[in-house]
Amino acid sequence: VRQSLGPNEKLVHIGRFHWSYSAAAISWAVIGLAAAYFILHVCMHMDMINFLSERRPGIDYDNLMSKGKSQVWDAYFAANGGFFSALVGLHIFVRVAAMMAFLMGVFMCARMLIIIAVTEIAVTNQRMIYKTGLIARYIGEISVDRIEGVNVVQSIFGRILGYGRVIVRGMGVGEVSTPPIAEPIRFRRAIDKARTL
Repeated sequence: VRQSLGPNEKLVHIGRFHWSYSAAAISWAVIGLAAAYFILHVCMHMDMINFLSERRPGIDYDNLMSKGKSQVWDAYFAANGGFFSALVGLHIFVRVAAMMAFLMGVFMCARMLIIIAVTEIAVTNQRMIYKTGLIARYIGEISVDRIEGVNVVQSIFGRILGYGRVIVRGMGVGEVSTPPIAEPIRFRRAIDKARTL
């Protein structure tokens, strides 16, 4: 935005993403990791139950069952050649499902973080600017003297945490809607201020 300013154009306000947007991005990665862990853990637990019912020779199952859970898991991993060998021994569909859950979480996290990195929202004394996109670009600009109305949309959580969307309507040029930004009321006031400059 600073590089595209005109000779008599000055920045009035820069809109920023709320911290909750970054937290939501990171939570996607955590959810993907948790889902992958859950899938693998449940399937390994079922495989361990099969291991206990098989009664392989050379393993004292009666003595093993009287010990703690960790001893049973140790015996299961030892019988399968270690943790990673037991993991590789799971069905291919189980491993693919766990990998897909993890990759989906990472993809959603990366997507949201990229949106934060490539989005610019600003108000100058001449226009309101909203640019986004890494490869395909979307640029929405409305001259401040053509702005007809500014709406702020906040949910209950938006009111509590201080974020919301700003919808700017221009005369004959449609509208520009921002993603959830921090301090949307301050952004609206910046637009009102720019209109008086």
